[in-house]
Amino acid sequence: MVNLSILISSSEKLSGPSGLFDFNLTLPLVAIQFVILTLILNVLLYTPLLNIMSERNNTIVSNLSNASEILMKANKLTARYEQELNSIRKASQVEIINSQEIHKEILDTELNISQKSINSLLENTTKEFNLKKETILSNLDNQIKILTTQIEKKLSI
Repeated sequence: MVNLSILISSSEKLSGPSGLFDFNLTLPLVAIQFVILTLILNVLLYTPLLNIMSERNNTIVSNLSNASEILMKANKLTARYEQELNSIRKASQVEIINSQEIHKEILDTELNISQKSINSLLENTTKEFNLKKETILSNLDNQIKILTTQIEKKLSI
C-alpha cells in the first residue's frame, strides 16, 4: 500500500503539472463530442422513434374509439333484439293459450257428442236386452207350464 502511494507521487513529479486530472483541450473536445453525438442520436434515432410511438398511440386510440362505438351499437342491437324477442315470446304464449282453449272446446264438444252417442247406444242395447229377456222369460214360463202339466199328468197316472 505504501509502495502504491510512493509510485503515484513519483509519477506526478515526472510528468509535470498534468497528472490524473488534466484540463487541457480534451475536456472541451469531449463535451463537444457529447453534444454532437446527442444531436445526431436525437435526429437519427429518438425523433423517428418518438414519431412512430405517437403514430402508434394515435392508431391505438382510434382503434379503441372505433371499438367502443361498435360495442355501443352492438349493445343497442342486443337490447332491441331482446325486446323483440320478449314481445314475440309473449305473443306466442298468448297464441298457445288461445289454441289450447280452442282445442279444449273442440275436445269437449266431441266428448259430449260421443257421450250422447254412447248413452243412446247403451239405451238401445238395454231396451233390446230387456225385450229379449222378456221374450225368453215368457218362453221359459210357457215351457215351465208345459213341463209342470206333463209332470202332473205323470204323477196323476
